[in-house]
Amino acid sequence: MELYHYPIIIVVGILSGFLNTVAGGGSLITLPILIFMDLPSTVANGTNRVAILAQSTFATAGFRSKGMNLPIPYAYYLAGVSLVGAFLGVRLAVDITDHVFNRILAVIMVVVVLLSVREQARNKSVQEEILSLKSKVAGVLFFFFLGIYGGFLQAGIGFMIIAIVTWLHRFSLVKTNYIKVFVVMLLTVVAVIYFAIEDKIRWEYGIMLAAGQGIGGWYASRWSVEKGEKWIKRILVVSVIGLAIKLWFFQEY
Repeated sequence: MELYHYPIIIVVGILSGFLNTVAGGGSLITLPILIFMDLPSTVANGTNRVAILAQSTFATAGFRSKGMNLPIPYAYYLAGVSLVGAFLGVRLAVDITDHVFNRILAVIMVVVVLLSVREQARNKSVQEEILSLKSKVAGVLFFFFLGIYGGFLQAGIGFMIIAIVTWLHRFSLVKTNYIKVFVVMLLTVVAVIYFAIEDKIRWEYGIMLAAGQGIGGWYASRWSVEKGEKWIKRILVVSVIGLAIKLWFFQEY
């Protein structure tokens, strides 16, 4: 690792950790940066998970420190099926070639931007939460496939969780973000273990990025509870615009 890489990685970690916690898409920033620093794509994918684990762990602790509560036991059901899906997804990620991975990442970026814009266009007026048996069963099925995706790539999964949870259950964005970071924390444990076993992690990069994302995740989780939905929505809009600009003008990754 070059000396100038250290401050770059820490700053990118803080920004992406903040973005991942209040919205999503931080990995669409960190993955290209790691690849730019000459890490093979699959190694960059594995290394990025170390930082995501730190960020989501600190973010979960931050939400809890502000008195937020998860919808128990439903949140555990979502986490459980996500873990199963993550195991399947990470096995695919380890075996894929760098060329195919880059192609898939480019397509995922398009899908994430479209999904994010569509979600922001919907009416987000306050509605009563929905926790019917039908919505819970649908949520469990969706989160199984989200787990597969999270194990495989992770980038943009925050937007997907926000879209699905708000659509199915009408939770507030603050509660939705708490569920998001909790589930991501657990499925990322599976990913880190598997990538480590397959020697697909550069720990010096991952630890530096993790330090930045941990700081960003802790601050963002507490900040989002204090500021509420209005500011989270603003961050969502800005992050979508940023990802769209990256998609159209920086497609080399």
